[in-house]
Formats: sequence, C-alpha cells, structure tokens
Amino acid sequence: MLVSLGIQGCLWYTLVLLLASQLVASASPSRQTVSINKAINAQEVAVKEKHARTCILGTHHEKGAQTFWSVVNRLPLSGNAVLCWKFCHVFHKLLRDGHSNVLKDSVRYKNELSDMSRMWGHLSEGYGQLCSIYLKLLRTKMEFHTKNPRFPGNLQMSDRQLDEAGENDVNNFFQLTVEMFDYLECELNLFQTVFSSLDMSRSVSVTAAGQCRLAPLIQVILDCSHLYDYTVKLLFKLHSCLPADTLQGHRDRFLEQFRKLKDLFYRSSNLQYFKRLIQIPQLPENPPNFLRASALSEHISPVVVIPAEASSPDSEPITDLVEMDTASQSLFDSKFDDIFGSSLGSDPFNFNSQNGMNKDDKDRLIEQLYGEMAALKEQLESFKAESARGMMQLRGRASELEAELAEQQHLKQQAQDESEFLRAELEELKKQREDTEKAQRSLTEIERRAQANEQRYSKLKEKYSELVQNHADLLRKNAEVTKQVTAARQAQGDVEREKKDLEDSFQRVSEQAQRKSQEQAEVLDTLKRELAASRQELQVLQGTLESSTQAGAEQSTRIAGLEQERDSLSRAAERHGEEVAALHAELQQMRDRLGREQESSKMELEVLQAQLRDKESREQALQRHVAEEQFTLLQGTAEEAKRMVQDALSHLEDPAHMGCTGSADCLLSRTLAASECVERLQDAHGKYISDHAAVGSLLPCLALFAHLVSDTLLQGSATSHLAPMEPADRLLEVCKQCGSEAVSYLSALQDPGKVKGADCSLVTICLGHISAIGEELRPRGLDVKQEELGDLVDKEMAATAAAIETAATRIEEMLSKARAGDTGVKLEVNERILGSCTGLMQAIRVLVLASKDLQREIVESGRGAASPKEFYAKNSRWTEGLISASKAVGWGATVMVDAADLVVQGKGTFEELMVCSREIAASTAQLVAASKVKADKDSANLCKLQQASRGVTQATASVVASTKAGKSQVEEKDSMDFSSMTLTQIKRQEMDSQVRVLELENQLQKERQKLGELRKKHYELAGVAEGWEDAAD
Repeated sequence: MLVSLGIQGCLWYTLVLLLASQLVASASPSRQTVSINKAINAQEVAVKEKHARTCILGTHHEKGAQTFWSVVNRLPLSGNAVLCWKFCHVFHKLLRDGHSNVLKDSVRYKNELSDMSRMWGHLSEGYGQLCSIYLKLLRTKMEFHTKNPRFPGNLQMSDRQLDEAGENDVNNFFQLTVEMFDYLECELNLFQTVFSSLDMSRSVSVTAAGQCRLAPLIQVILDCSHLYDYTVKLLFKLHSCLPADTLQGHRDRFLEQFRKLKDLFYRSSNLQYFKRLIQIPQLPENPPNFLRASALSEHISPVVVIPAEASSPDSEPITDLVEMDTASQSLFDSKFDDIFGSSLGSDPFNFNSQNGMNKDDKDRLIEQLYGEMAALKEQLESFKAESARGMMQLRGRASELEAELAEQQHLKQQAQDESEFLRAELEELKKQREDTEKAQRSLTEIERRAQANEQRYSKLKEKYSELVQNHADLLRKNAEVTKQVTAARQAQGDVEREKKDLEDSFQRVSEQAQRKSQEQAEVLDTLKRELAASRQELQVLQGTLESSTQAGAEQSTRIAGLEQERDSLSRAAERHGEEVAALHAELQQMRDRLGREQESSKMELEVLQAQLRDKESREQALQRHVAEEQFTLLQGTAEEAKRMVQDALSHLEDPAHMGCTGSADCLLSRTLAASECVERLQDAHGKYISDHAAVGSLLPCLALFAHLVSDTLLQGSATSHLAPMEPADRLLEVCKQCGSEAVSYLSALQDPGKVKGADCSLVTICLGHISAIGEELRPRGLDVKQEELGDLVDKEMAATAAAIETAATRIEEMLSKARAGDTGVKLEVNERILGSCTGLMQAIRVLVLASKDLQREIVESGRGAASPKEFYAKNSRWTEGLISASKAVGWGATVMVDAADLVVQGKGTFEELMVCSREIAASTAQLVAASKVKADKDSANLCKLQQASRGVTQATASVVASTKAGKSQVEEKDSMDFSSMTLTQIKRQEMDSQVRVLELENQLQKERQKLGELRKKHYELAGVAEGWEDAAD
C-alpha cells in the first residue's frame, strides 16, 4: 500500500510538472497573440515597446513568425489605415530583430503586401500614402535580404563579412551597390513623406498622433546609417577597380542621397521625440571624394546610439524564456512542497521507514491524507481567491498609480516641451530681432549708399551742368576772342593802310620837298645867273653908280628875301623829316603792340582749346559711365527675368503642380498677351540698339515679358493635365522649348557682345505653336450661335419631356401586351419590371418639370433688363451643360424602354435593363447638377428639384430590385436537372463550368478596367467640352 502510495505521489508530482510545462509552453503563444493585438490596433498612438518586444521574443521562442501571421491575417488591414501603419511598424521590427526564419515565413505574403500598397496608394490624404510607401519599403527589404542572405535583418556586418558578401567580384559589388541605392531610396522616400505629412509649425512630436507617425522612423534611421556606411565603402572599392567615368552615375546618385539623408538626419535631431529615444549621427559637411583613394581613411562610420533610458515609459522588463521556465518550475515545485510536504522533495521514494505500519494504520493514514488534501485544497482555493482579490486590488492601485505617474510624467514632459518650445521661440525671436537689426542696419547702409549715390549723382549732375556752362562760356569767350582777333586783324589792316597812306604822304612830301629843292635850286641858279648878269651889268654900269645904287639896294633886298624863303623851306623840309621819323617810330610801336596782342590771343586760344578738349573727355567719360550703369541695369533686369522663367520651367516638373488644372481659353488669352508683349519688346530692343539712351523703354518690356511668358508656361502645364496624352505631351514639350528660348534670349541680353544679335523671334514661333495646340484643345461645345442657345434650351427640354411621355406610353403598351399574352411567373416578372419602369418615368417627368421651373426662376432672377436669350448667350457654358444633360435624359429614357421591351420579349438581358436604369439616374443627376449651379440655395423650386431627384433615385433602386427579383425567379424556374447524368458527364460539366467561370472572371476583370478607363475619359472630355469647371467656379 505504501509502495502504491509512493507511486501515486510520484505520478502526481510528475503530472503537476507536465501540466506546469504545458502551461508555460501554451502561455507563450497566447501571450504573443495578446501582445500582437495590443501592438497593432486602430488607436493613433505609437506602438508600445513592451508589446513589440514580446512579439520579437515570441518569434525566437517558436523560431518563426507563424503565430504573427496567423493573428495578422485576421486583422482588417485593408480597411483601417492606422491599423496598417502600425502593422508595418511591428513587421519592420520583426524583420530587423526577430528570428531569422521570419523572412522565410513572410516571403509568401509578398504579393499581398504589394496589392495592399497599390490599394492604399489611391488615397492622397491621411495615412494612405504613408502606408503605401511603407509597404513598398518592406517589400524592398524582403527582396534585398532574399537576394543577399548574408546580410542580417538589422544590417550589422563587419568589413570582412561585407567583402565576403561580394565574393571579391567587382560585378557583384557593382550590383550590390545598385541594390543598396534602391533600398536607401525607399527609406528616404518614407522619411520625406512622413515629414511632409506633419505640420512642422507646431510641436507635433509631443502629440500622440505625431509620435504614431514618427515612431517607425527609428527603424529607418538605423537602416539608413548602415546602408550609407556600406555604400561609401563599396564605392571606394569600386573606384579602386573601375574607371571613374564608368561610376559617374553611381556618384551622382550617391550625392543626391547624401544631401537628402543629411537634411533628414538634421531635421530629425531637432525633434523632441527623438532626443530621448535615439542619438542621431550627423553626416560630414562635404561628401566623400571617391576619386581620392586616401579619403577612405577619413571616412567615419555613422553610429546610431540608443540610450539605456530610451525605452518607452510603459515598457516593462521581460525575462528570458528559459529563466521564465525555470521560475515557473520552481514556483510549481514550491507549491507541490507546500501541498505534499517537503519530505517528499528530499527523498520521495524512500519507504523503508513506513514498513512497520499495518493495513488499518495505512487506511487511516490515507484517509487522513485525503482529508488533509481536501482541506489544503479548500485552503488553497480560498488563498487563491484572496490572493486574486488582493492582486486585483493591488493591480488596480498600481494601475491608478501608474496612470497618475504617467499623467504627471506627461504633464512634466508637456511642461518641458512647452519650455523647450518657448525657449526655441525665444531663440527664434532673438534671431528674428538680430535679423531685423541686421536688416535695419543693412537698410540704413543701403539708404546711406543710396543717398551717397544720389548726392554723387547730383554732384555729377551739377558738375555736368557746370561743365556745360563752362563750355558755353568758353564758346562765348572763343567767339569774343575770335571777334577780337578779327578786330585786331582789321586794326592791323587799318594800321597797314595808314602806314601805306603815311608812306604815300611821306613820298608825296619828299617829292614836294625835292620839287621845292629843285625849284629853289633852279631859283638859286637863276639868281646866280641873275647875279652874274647883275655883276656883268654892274661891271657894265659902274659908270652910272649913283643911278644904279637904288637898283642895287632893291636887288639886295630881293636877294635877302629869297635867302629867307630858302631858310624857311629848309626848316620846313627838316620838320617834314622829323614828322616822317615820328611816323616811322609810331608805326614800329604799333607793329610791336600788334605782335604782342597776336601772341596773347594765340595763347588764350590754346588754353581755351585745351579746356574744350578736357571738357569733351570728361563728357565722354560721363557718357561711358552712364552707358555702363544703363547696361548694368539691363543685365540685372534680364537676370531677374531669366530667374522668373527658370522658376516657371522648374514648376513644370514639380509633383506639387500636378494638381493644378486650367482651360484652353485661359491659355490662349495668356499666349496672346505674351505675343503682343514680344512685339513691343522687339520694338524697344531695336530702339535700344540704335540709341542706348532708350533703355528706359526696354526694361518695363523685359519685366512684362518674363511675367507673361512664365504665366503662359504655368498655364500650359495646367492645361496639359486635363488634355489627352498626345496633345498634353506636345504642349509640355513646346512650353519647355519656349522657356528655353526665352532664357537664351535673356542670356544674350546680358552679354555685351550678343546684345545686338539677340533675337526673340523663336519665342514668338513657340508661342504660335502653343496657341495652335490651345486651339486644338478648346472645347467645341454646340455648333450653334450664341443667340440661338435660348431657343435650343427650350427645344431640348421640350424634346426631353416628349421622349419621357413617349417612353411612358410605350411602357403602358408593353404592360398591356404582357398581361394579354403572358401567364404565370413570366407575367408576374414582366408586370413588376414594367411597373417599376413606369414609376421611374413618372419620377423623371416630375424632375424635368421641377428643372424647368428652377431654370425659369434662374433666368428671371439673373437676366435683369436683358432678354432670356441674351441671358442664355451670356452664360453659354451653363446653357450648353443644360442642353447636354437634357439630351442625356431623353436618350436614357429611350434606351431604357428599348431594353425593357427586349426583356419582356425574352430577347434581352436583365443586366442591360439595370445598367440602363442606372444610366438614366446618372443623367438625371447631371441635369440636377446643371440646374442647381446658378440657383439660390433658399429657393423653393430648388427644394422641389432635390425632392424629385431623390424620387428618381428611389425609383431607380426599385427598377434594379424588381429586375434582380425577376432574374432570380427566372433562374430558379430554369434550374438544371442533373439526375439523369453519369459521373463522367458530371465531371465533364464541372470542368467546363470551371473553365467558363475562369473565362468569365477574366472577362469581368477586363471589362471593369475598360469601364474605369471609359468613365475617366468620359469625365475628362465632358468636363472640358461642357464647362463643368467654369460652372463650378
């Protein structure tokens, strides 16, 4: 009995141990499932670190990711973007830190991840684009590690392992570098998309929603640091083996990714959320120079440091699985010892001390032990209940304290963040104040320079005026000197003439004196002869002295008178000689004075000519300076204009500009304005070439030219977004060519040697091409005159009403024929379908009448003093929309009646009738939209139109429902009977049915794609042709 008791105890102990081990083994998957569900939920908060760590440990425990994918496959990842985002975060952690078999277990779901990425890519707001890009990144990561199994999930490798991964083959290193570039490109795209989705003007890193988006970037930063390091090392290795020209594409791609990664690391390091979780490295200021092999020694591998306190506040320590098993084992051992006693634990199989007991004692002992076991079980249950209650209380208290602690920590963190934010704002304000002071100082300096330039200009202007005045004075002095020289020359001529007169008079006086001297000599000779004759007579008449004394005295008196006259003539000749000498002296003095005056006049003339030449040189220098300043101003204006055109060209390839749209009419108006501006620019350019002083008329034309050309390019790009593919491509190409020609023309204006040869005729040709494409893209509309639109609206509305009446009449006739010729299920189906069609026609009739009333109200309220036809002509786009919608309603009614007739006759399909009913509902919706565009929102007729529209929707639903019900009845009636078929025939029919199902599914997929493309094209053409955009504006 004792042996059996020992064996029972041993078996009981073994059973307890097995149960404990099973509990531990089963607790791990259940705990992992709970952690996965807690980590991946729809709350917009970051994934808790403790739940993610439990998931990672679970993959190591089960050596795979079967539990993870079994739980994830039950989650609605395609229906909730936040849920999908957190799944990507957790899956990224598992790929990095989970078991190596996680990749093998996840490869089979790669296509599902791709489909989910394409599905989320259709959403442009919220987490849609984020999930799409993250799923692409995960797929790229899985493909990279599948192709390169030597790389672990966390990408941590030594240089030797990196060399072994390439197998020392330059081709492998080349391909590995390309794959790393693609991998890093996906990481950077996710980085940039997350930052683009956040509002960086606020402290988004302290909000739960912001942390939910920023948390996965920690894994991205870890991946990027390793990929950047390995890329640098591989590029140095490739440059040591291949020519530099071969690796030009690698270098360009690396430089682009280097700039992006450096900017993203810098922006991330400034966020408060990352400062307490991770230390982000900073890349060097300049990228490595791969053309210099020694630069590899200067490369420092970026190291990302995760501090010990970086774990989230809600994380809790998780022991190792082996330690947990040991602890659980010890817990069960202690509980077993508490129940059965510690003596069994020391030697449970030693029964020698019990051999002396008899059977009754053994029975009593067994009963006693059973009683003690029952009591101990009750005590254990009560103890468990009390401990459970205490545990619940303690857990509740702990939860409250944790909540209070979390709240206090949150308040503390919020206060710290607010303090950091205020400090940042204070620093920003200080920087702004310093920038403002610098700007003020620079503005003051600019104003001072402007004043100095203005003063310098005023001084130059005054100097120029003074030079002009001096030039005028010098011209006047030159004229005076010229007059003086002329007068001096005239005076010299007068002096010469006087001298000649004096010489003539002197000659005459000399001749007179000579004549008088000759006369006196002749008189003297005569007197001598007379004296000789008198002497002879005296000798003859000496006898008669007394008688001749008187005659002698008279002769003596006469001789004395002649002598006196001779003396007076001599004195007169002397006086004339003195006068001639005086005249000679005066003439010499006048000659000397005239020579001196000529010398002084010549010197003054030379000084005046030197001053004139100096003034002319200063004027030329001033003109050159003014010409240089004018050309500098022209260069600055041309540079700004070129920058404006280049900015417009860069917007043509900007993804942010893809959402901008425009009409062809607006493009044509911009092109016409640009063409006119080009003509004015050509005229102004020609004037500037002929006269550089006409730069004032060229500068405004340049500014207007740049503005209109840029506006034309942007409008052309916006118009191409709504145009068909071929005209859109041609339009974009011509716009780029036009921008390039404009930039070339503006560059030529900046070159002094090319200003005269600059020609903007190529820009005019490009604008002509843009106008031609714009004319092709103009909506054709209705080929009617503007004044005929009003009559056409009334005609179309009347035709629509007549078509609806005709359709209702035909439906009544078909219903009568069906009641007369059909019976049973067919009659019931036809009556139900035709009755619902009749209801739809009545609802459409009510809607058309309400649309007429609302249209009449719009015309009466908007036309003013004009006639309705003038109102329709003024609003031609809206009128064309009404006409198109009316035609669509009438056409839809006719087609639906034809489809119903074919269904009643058994020749048509129920699907065709359902499609026709939906199409006519869409046409009526178009009519409602076209009618209510210009309506007042408080109009009673608008309310009636909306009620009629809802009636049409309900009638359409009734037609679809009755058609589906009739189809079901007919299909039930025509169900196939397989009772007479053999096993081989049934198998054959089954295979044919499967083939038919696959063919129909393929056709259905193709038809859905075709329907989507048709609807998209119809929407684009209808929007452009009928002016929906203008009506919405």
